[in-house]
Amino acid sequence: MLPTTCILLICLLSSLSPLTKASSLNLTLPHQHPNPEAVAQEVQRRVNASLSRRQMLSLELKEQQQCLIGNPIDDCWRCDSNWARNRQKLADCGIGFGQDAMGGKGGQIYIVTDSSDRDPANPVPGTLRHAVIQTEPLWIVFSADMTIKLKCELIVNSFKTIDGRGVNVHVTGGGCITLQYVSNIIIHNIHVHHCKPAGNTNVASSPTHVGWRGKSDGDGISLFGARKIWIDHCSLSYCADGLIDAIMGSTGITISNSYFAHHDEVMLLGHDDKYSPDSGMQVTIAFNHFGEALVQRMPRCRRGYIHVVNNDFTQWEMYAIGGSANPTINSQGNRYTAPQDQNAKEVTKRVDTNEGDWSDWNWRTDGDIMVNGAFFVPSGAGMSTQYARASSTEPKSVALIDRLTNNAGVFGDPRSSTSVSHPGDDGSGTITDGTNTGSEGSSGGDGDYFGMIFGNGAPPSSSSSSNTIFLSLLIIFILYVTTNHGGALLSLPLLLTLL
Repeated sequence: MLPTTCILLICLLSSLSPLTKASSLNLTLPHQHPNPEAVAQEVQRRVNASLSRRQMLSLELKEQQQCLIGNPIDDCWRCDSNWARNRQKLADCGIGFGQDAMGGKGGQIYIVTDSSDRDPANPVPGTLRHAVIQTEPLWIVFSADMTIKLKCELIVNSFKTIDGRGVNVHVTGGGCITLQYVSNIIIHNIHVHHCKPAGNTNVASSPTHVGWRGKSDGDGISLFGARKIWIDHCSLSYCADGLIDAIMGSTGITISNSYFAHHDEVMLLGHDDKYSPDSGMQVTIAFNHFGEALVQRMPRCRRGYIHVVNNDFTQWEMYAIGGSANPTINSQGNRYTAPQDQNAKEVTKRVDTNEGDWSDWNWRTDGDIMVNGAFFVPSGAGMSTQYARASSTEPKSVALIDRLTNNAGVFGDPRSSTSVSHPGDDGSGTITDGTNTGSEGSSGGDGDYFGMIFGNGAPPSSSSSSNTIFLSLLIIFILYVTTNHGGALLSLPLLLTLL
């Protein structure tokens, strides 16, 4: 019986797909993608597909042509004039390493009606803090324009979407947004600014748990051991520490269509040089605008694989992209505009590392536009033809970069006012569809903050979980057959067919 069982288990393992087998080998983090180059290729494929669709439109579809700008995220949902009635469509529009972030998809709509943050240990229903600590998936929207001044860190639970479309939402104050050991978060179309250190107090992290929090760093958005995170169309500035920091084994992250301004150390990816789990960090940085009064760290990387694609870097004072501890940096189709300072023309900086130590680091530039004397120093495999398979486009034109980053940041901010028009964008800082999105699903003042229901509130099961259950049942069935039929062994062809 035992030898037969062992043979069956070997057959089962050998028949798993190559992707499944690869994901279990030599991976630092359990949720790290086994082939990051494939993810980078898929991002460029989707950009090219969106651009091709736009170019093929006939003159009769001029209105749609104005809508489809070639940005695959925006093209996915903004052309629908009824987008506000199907907000959760957004969850299907992600790209890159964070594209599997589901947010609150399948959950209820929660309407934030109260901008206060009076008691972080016992948040009031209707506040943003009360919404984000719930345990079930929620799609969080806002009833009106509001500025939420936090007393301390806003600790977000898994399977949440913070969706600021249709209104003008500002998050500021103490600590700002913390994503700690959570997954499946989407943060969309909000301002995050003037965040400062705060804490040394009790803070609720779920409806049933209140814990002591020390003093925070003052990051705008802080990721700590988080995965499947998508930050899109946000505007970030003026924080005490980083605008976005991802550390301690965070992975599966996309930061897209956002606007960064007025800050020194913009974005940190990686805890420290010696923290080896961050080797599994995988981040896509796409279609962002790195704007006025920025100094450095766009991003600053430790270990990991960072795909920087189709961004517009219009200002830095020290450098744009930096790193240490041998991160892989794949820069494709960006525009780097150097400052006037002759000592700050270089895009890249190897931090506190001698050239003899970084010469084999894989930093590559493909199709980037260098303006005003900017230059990128490649190294390692980035200098060879080995990565030709990851190169999918020719150098981007200035017009293309303008188009892809045209609406970076919160929709309707002054810099977004260009000649490109979009259905539903009234140019006033909100997106409209002829309805009052702030009262969507509201039942008045009866305390029903959850509004419209889009399912049973349970996170949809993943394909990996389904496969595991199926294999477990199959093993039980095989053991039953071998036990009750004299140890007869299923044939390998039949076994493969079942798998």
